Amino acid sequence: MSKNTNFSKECGASEEDALTFRVYANRETRLGNLEISRALPMRERRLVGPWCFLDYFGPLTFKDEKPMHVPPHPHIGLQTVSWLLEGEVRHSDSLNFQAIVKPGGVNVMTAGKGIAHAEETPTKNSGSLCGVQLWVALPDEHRNTAPDFLNVPQVPIIEKKGGVVKLFAGTLESTTAPARYFSDIIGMEVAVHARQSITLPLNTRFEHAGLLLDGDGTVEGHPLSKKNLYYLGTHRESLAIKTQAGCKVLLIGGVPFPEKILMWWNFVARTPDEIRQARSDWEAERFFGEVEGTQLQRLSAPELDRFASPNPAS
Repeated sequence: MSKNTNFSKECGASEEDALTFRVYANRETRLGNLEISRALPMRERRLVGPWCFLDYFGPLTFKDEKPMHVPPHPHIGLQTVSWLLEGEVRHSDSLNFQAIVKPGGVNVMTAGKGIAHAEETPTKNSGSLCGVQLWVALPDEHRNTAPDFLNVPQVPIIEKKGGVVKLFAGTLESTTAPARYFSDIIGMEVAVHARQSITLPLNTRFEHAGLLLDGDGTVEGHPLSKKNLYYLGTHRESLAIKTQAGCKVLLIGGVPFPEKILMWWNFVARTPDEIRQARSDWEAERFFGEVEGTQLQRLSAPELDRFASPNPAS
């Protein structure tokens, strides 16, 4: 696990949370031939609101190969959120939805009680790829909901003094993203113009975290760098991001998740028995359905050796 650096001690739910600024180094991994910088989950920080998984990939350029090459695999108990800065990703699932997400749009898949999908670079592509994949843990009352999928070609764009916000989850001021989520949540890409700053209003009930996607930026006098997750705690009324050459920052947040979750492979559950059953169903090719529209062969689940302890409640 990557080492993390603390700029202030972590606080409980008190006024001191407004001072929280913790830096967690991402963990480098691979998804096939694609290099991944994983910001969530980590040992020291499993959740930010209901956000329980965050991968950053790219930027990269290519010619004949397909860098995004994720064969059919299952999910339960979560929503996947695909957000791109460059390139294209084709989604296919067992509900027979097929869609290509491009920069400015978002794919939101609700796994609920169970779905299978594949993600890959389409044959016709721009030769570039950069983006993030996020998961949202579903609260207990909704985690066995019917699976669903939504492709939003263009999310709301909010012009701010000093920059532009693209909102793919939740509500910012009077603007609400079109995709349905099941917890109080926020997700956005914040682009700050060169030699400018942007101030964002925040929900004080939310905990927030940021990830530098491109360029240079500072928050509260702290310079931001890539491959770090910046945890900002709760009770913040606003956030100011400054830049010299211009930057893009991913900002996520939500009400601290009150439930303990158990994550294993592509499943978000509550008990080991639920994980065992989901794995058994997938390996027996039952329940999850078939993914049409892809030539990729379905993934096999890894051996079920052990579980990590459930996350401590936020």
